[in-house]
Amino acid sequence: MSKAIRIDQIGGPEVLKMVDVTVGEPGDGEIRIRHKAVGLNFIDVYQRSGLYPFPMPLRLGMEASGVIEAVGKGVTHLKVGDRAAYASQPPGSYCEERVMPAKCVCKLPDDISFEEGAAMMLKGLTAQYLLKRTLPQGGLQTGDFVLFHAAAGGVGLIASQWAKALGYQLIGTAGSDEKCALAKAHGASHVINYSKEDFLVKVKEITGGKGVKVVYDSVGKDTWDKSLDCLSPFGLMASFGNASGPVAPFAPGILGGKGSIYVTRQTLFTHITSRETTQAMADDLFSVVSSGKVKIRIDQTFPLEQVKEAHIALEARKTTGCTILTL
Repeated sequence: MSKAIRIDQIGGPEVLKMVDVTVGEPGDGEIRIRHKAVGLNFIDVYQRSGLYPFPMPLRLGMEASGVIEAVGKGVTHLKVGDRAAYASQPPGSYCEERVMPAKCVCKLPDDISFEEGAAMMLKGLTAQYLLKRTLPQGGLQTGDFVLFHAAAGGVGLIASQWAKALGYQLIGTAGSDEKCALAKAHGASHVINYSKEDFLVKVKEITGGKGVKVVYDSVGKDTWDKSLDCLSPFGLMASFGNASGPVAPFAPGILGGKGSIYVTRQTLFTHITSRETTQAMADDLFSVVSSGKVKIRIDQTFPLEQVKEAHIALEARKTTGCTILTL
């Protein structure tokens, strides 16, 4: 048996409840993992609230780390006793132990802790596909400006450090002076407190009126319109989240008048559909973390049984860096 967090209906944090579940043996292409730590992400809120619909009942959680306890037929990249971490469908990481598909589970290097592994997989792989695989026309070169919203969050702090290592000038936005200082300390070249300043005006000022080549936006509704206007001609608007709510429908014709700009809506799980791509992306992430160029900052830790409090803090934007649940 395993303790797990389940919801029987969509709603607020109050619908989260701890239950006992039976954990069986792994089938073909599966593993059984006992968790050491679990990551918390905004996608968990989207699923709980119904923004991303799933059949009920639903066990939440998209990333975790732990030790492999059993391996099913056909799994060759993992063995019993391996330290491992993952960001993966289907949901269900908010638990002590689970059986799950092995293809997105990666062996965790010895120099990366279980806590870091749980905190970094979904957020770090997201930063990886944004900065390495979601690029404007002609790509990005040393010195190019990029705009990154929510730069003091889990993905943002990883992306700020990684962008600096790649030689880009990341302009980070956040909702307080403290969060802006945190993003700046983690590699953002420029920071904008959007609660005090108009980020469009500041971006134009910072870039000498040229705008940025790409905007990476997980905020959604509140930042969308001005973000489009921050782009230089042929720039790319890369949406990857909806923290403030989903973006309203818009007429594609406006993109021409704003400089023939591009728009894309990205999700990590499109990028990690194959074992080979998942491993390549994870290897890139593990390498940059092991090198010290990117440090995984864990600012909040909650016991699994306090998952309601963790969701409340995340939705209230009271968190910075990464948040994990401990077992």
